Amino acid sequence: MHYNRLGRSGLKVSALSLGSWITYHNQVDTNSAVELMAAAFDAGVNFFDNAEVYAKGQSEVVMGEALKKLAWPRLNYIVSTKFFWGLEREGNTINRMDTLNRKYLMQALDGSLKRMQLDFIDLIYCHRPDPHTPIEETVWAMHNLIEQGKALYWGTSEWPADAIRAAYEIAERHHLHKPLMEQPQYHLLHRKRVEQEYARLYDEIGLGLTTWSPLASGLLTGKYRQGVPAGSRGDSQAWLRDQLVDPARNAVVAQLEPIAAELGGSLAQLAVAWLTKNERVSTVILGASKRSQLDDNLGALALRDKLTPEVMARIDEICLPHAQ
Repeated sequence: MHYNRLGRSGLKVSALSLGSWITYHNQVDTNSAVELMAAAFDAGVNFFDNAEVYAKGQSEVVMGEALKKLAWPRLNYIVSTKFFWGLEREGNTINRMDTLNRKYLMQALDGSLKRMQLDFIDLIYCHRPDPHTPIEETVWAMHNLIEQGKALYWGTSEWPADAIRAAYEIAERHHLHKPLMEQPQYHLLHRKRVEQEYARLYDEIGLGLTTWSPLASGLLTGKYRQGVPAGSRGDSQAWLRDQLVDPARNAVVAQLEPIAAELGGSLAQLAVAWLTKNERVSTVILGASKRSQLDDNLGALALRDKLTPEVMARIDEICLPHAQ
């Protein structure tokens, strides 16, 4: 396993990490989570990603129970969660959803700590930008949560570059804890935000990346080229189906298959290995509901050094014309 500094911090995260979106509680119970997390940890993974909204809070519950059973030393692993949508959607929801105001953030982190049975969470994220709350209020709230010892670092997820820069400058002006990392979608067919929009932020503010959806929800494994397999993510998430069975995108995947074969790996391993070549990416968040999926994805590191400039150019020639 390779380890990278998270942005300009001294915290080192494994190049590959394990997330819980869609899978935990819905496809992965506590016992399965223990198996998957233990396998990842044994392979060198030290970062486990979550969010308050995943499975309406139950994803945090499952991960918390798994961590309790695994009983690892707290120094040896990193846990994250994200806030924005909230959980209490019944009755008056004015201050309880789709927001980053101080009231919501303070209560949201307390709820996550309780569900995950932790004294603090290493990384907390503002899961989406909030156009209705002043950025100053959000920055101060995140700073205060860190000062209270409930979190160690904070960042953003799917924020535009200008908003990240504004939050950083507010924090710098008032000597507050600055946003350290961003969690964007990033894969072979979704690249512009990471490679273009955020380009100046890496050197200017030291932004680190913890990227999600490395396999485009399974598209880049090639398993959707003949339709939607029963029990797959596309089968359980109707809103994903159209993009997963898109003929043009699957044609791109088909062109990548010979390259993966030449390198001695799977399509999934090629896609993940390609991400690890970007020095701006601190960690690539994997998702898996089965041990076989996880083992295959972790095997991507064996392909990393085989991705020569010539191979990377071939991949770009295939993917760039179709990338967003």
